[in-house]
Amino acid sequence: MTLRTRNVLVLALTASVVGTVLTATTPALASSSSPALAWRPCVQPGGPAGQECAVLTVPVDYRAPDGPRLRIAVSRLPSERPEARRGTLLVLPGGPGGSGIARLTRQGEALRRELGATYDIVSLDPRGVGASTRASCELPPADRHLVTLRPWPAPDGGIAENVARSRRTAESCARNGGAVLRSLSTANEVRDIDRLRQALGEDKLSAYGVSYGSYVGAVYAQKYPERTDRWVLDSNDDPDPRRVERAWVANMAVGAEDRFPDFAAWAADPARDAQGLRLARRAAEIRPLFLSLAAELDRAPRESTTPGVPLTGNLLRQVMYDSLYDDAVFPRLAGLMRAAMTPDATPVLPPAVAGPLSDEDAAVTMAVICNDVRWPRSVAGYERAVAANRARYPLTAGLPGNIFPCAFWKDTPADQPTRLTDRGPSNILMIQNRRDPATPYVGALRMRRAFGDRARLVTVERGGHGVYLGTGNACGNHAVTSFLTTGERPARDVTCPD
Repeated sequence: MTLRTRNVLVLALTASVVGTVLTATTPALASSSSPALAWRPCVQPGGPAGQECAVLTVPVDYRAPDGPRLRIAVSRLPSERPEARRGTLLVLPGGPGGSGIARLTRQGEALRRELGATYDIVSLDPRGVGASTRASCELPPADRHLVTLRPWPAPDGGIAENVARSRRTAESCARNGGAVLRSLSTANEVRDIDRLRQALGEDKLSAYGVSYGSYVGAVYAQKYPERTDRWVLDSNDDPDPRRVERAWVANMAVGAEDRFPDFAAWAADPARDAQGLRLARRAAEIRPLFLSLAAELDRAPRESTTPGVPLTGNLLRQVMYDSLYDDAVFPRLAGLMRAAMTPDATPVLPPAVAGPLSDEDAAVTMAVICNDVRWPRSVAGYERAVAANRARYPLTAGLPGNIFPCAFWKDTPADQPTRLTDRGPSNILMIQNRRDPATPYVGALRMRRAFGDRARLVTVERGGHGVYLGTGNACGNHAVTSFLTTGERPARDVTCPD
């Protein structure tokens, strides 16, 4: 999960297709079916050959199926040998706020090579994302930076500024977001997926969901078990229906602690000398170095190459957390730390933290987590949680216990979160890195227990977020590919060495 920024791919759709809500005068879809999709070529720069796009219309509110409608942008890679095709594999993006179409463009060729002609590979931009109908909270740019969307406490641990920002964000979303913003939820994404299944003409879907997409896939498998074929959930978190996204935010502290030692070992490796990125002689020295550097920047922020955006302690913590997703991003964090330690250097901020998110991207990341489950409203409770979290998990400095706009959200959840159970077909394969910063292993084990014999878990002994075709782990890749192409699933949970 998480609120990590996403690179949203905007497809070359016409203005009449993108970002619109259809009025009630548009002929309503039958409540039990969807018309076939009208596919057209939409090959993207750097994307796979043969990519096609279409638009699915769905109700803004499924309780009013004849009311206003919105558009869901869909893309696919058709099987190159229809005679070998066994069905449709739906790729579910992360987020909330991740674009499935961008993911298909980025990963589609690798999936096609790995899976052959077994599937039409399909994905979607969920409502509120990318080329689908979007919503806006009309937030000022200062409130749309990652370092403010994520409520990092003040250097002294105070949360007064976080409380004020959360209150005005909730008020602005209530004032400006409208029915589309209120509709952005896991429950509605799951309903949209089933409408997509109908429009594709499939009795069942297979799926590959990553991060938040693994939760969406898990909820679909619970709500529509008879419509699932081969189901892969990659990078999973705690599905406790009492907390859902609130638990995921809390788990960020555990995930960072699990993962940071990998960065420490990398940054102390003599191999970094040639790059100028070796930060200490021993791995044990990296953690205290990071903590002291962040504290120093709390006291005296450094001017960066981005005018008006200094390098603060919290901005460094934000870059640290984001960099733990992938070993390939370790140089970015080490380089920023090196610049911050060099008196005459001017730190260069990564683009993800140098500027604000778009208003629409900020809106969807907030709306889904606030619409899915009710959050506590006691400011004093958040103050206590931040103090305890800072003491126990100094790397994340209290963020995982802090207040979000959800504490002041004006609308109560329209749907109760789904409780996962062991009732349903035994057709789920979970795969998980042992040291995942965003969806830590402890949360994945809770999802595994919830599904019981319906699921098997493949644990990969490495760090990072996202496993299948993303880490180069042959054992993990083979387990998923074999399941999707042959239906063979491990008889019991297995562990893959790094």
